[in-house]
Amino acid sequence: MRLFTICLLLLTAVGPTRGQEGFLFQKTKIAPGTKKHFRIPVTDGRDSTFIPVTVIHGLKSGPVLGVTAGVHGYEYPPILAAQQINKNLDPSTLKGTVILVQAANVPGFFGRSPNLNPLDDKNLNRVFPGSPTGSITERMAYTITEEVISKSDFFVDVHGGDSPEDLMPYNAWYDSPAFPETSNMGREMAMAMGFDFTVMFNVSEERVLQPSLYCSQEAFHRQIPAVDIECGRLGIPGIDERDRIVSALYSLMAHLKMLPEKKVIKKKPTIISKRATITSDHDGIFYSDKKAGDRIAKGEKVGYITNFFGEKLEEIIADDSGIVLYIVGTPPINKGETLVSLGILD
Repeated sequence: MRLFTICLLLLTAVGPTRGQEGFLFQKTKIAPGTKKHFRIPVTDGRDSTFIPVTVIHGLKSGPVLGVTAGVHGYEYPPILAAQQINKNLDPSTLKGTVILVQAANVPGFFGRSPNLNPLDDKNLNRVFPGSPTGSITERMAYTITEEVISKSDFFVDVHGGDSPEDLMPYNAWYDSPAFPETSNMGREMAMAMGFDFTVMFNVSEERVLQPSLYCSQEAFHRQIPAVDIECGRLGIPGIDERDRIVSALYSLMAHLKMLPEKKVIKKKPTIISKRATITSDHDGIFYSDKKAGDRIAKGEKVGYITNFFGEKLEEIIADDSGIVLYIVGTPPINKGETLVSLGILD
């Protein structure tokens, strides 16, 4: 039924234009051609926070696009991109509705905390769909699931490399034999966003029966076409990365017929369907001259790890050939941590 509704919305968007009704959010009706800001409170009785959301309700009918930024509060380009879209997206030219989460993890943002929510030391992107009775992070995930994801026809979760991660720009979509139509629509979304590389997240039929854990995967489990963006590096609030995210989201909205089609970025990305990781066997200091986007051959030396006295503990050798999606770009490394994520190129 959801896919039928999505297809109907897209057909409506390309047909004769017509107005639409007000959009109900948080018991507030938002008039067509306007936008409204919300601070959704979240508390577990001990800790409290809020989720800042802007609803941009177009003048004309069309699909609902949910966008989350700042699920990890140290990833700044996505949050800055959300600010730009909030400022510049004109609801009078929009078909449909955008539910924009400005910063999903406010405690992580103000705490300058990579990955974790400092209120309970949990990773918001590992607890979806969340729980209405769980810890503060689990309740934040539940709120996003109920108020944003469940109301969306299409969904994008925007990330970047936080403080230790040197990351190359790419996007990704979910693919599963359990949901072939949803998978195909997600693929088309990813292709329309103008990135040079896109990753296919392979999801088994068994996996969709388990808790999603990830924000965008929760959308996919609900058969909502979903895409991830990864753009930004080392916790730097880069303007180029911010603008690239904004451009990708505008291009996606044009693809979905929510904005004029001239905004679609015409580019055929390289698809990465397999990934490999290199992990550390030691605590220590990581040395490498490799950067995100570098090509690495199987058997090539990636770097090495020493102790505090400069004694070499481990040489890091690639077991696969591929492109560096991200690499630890700062010296500290803990045993078991991922040093490098490689995209395997066919």
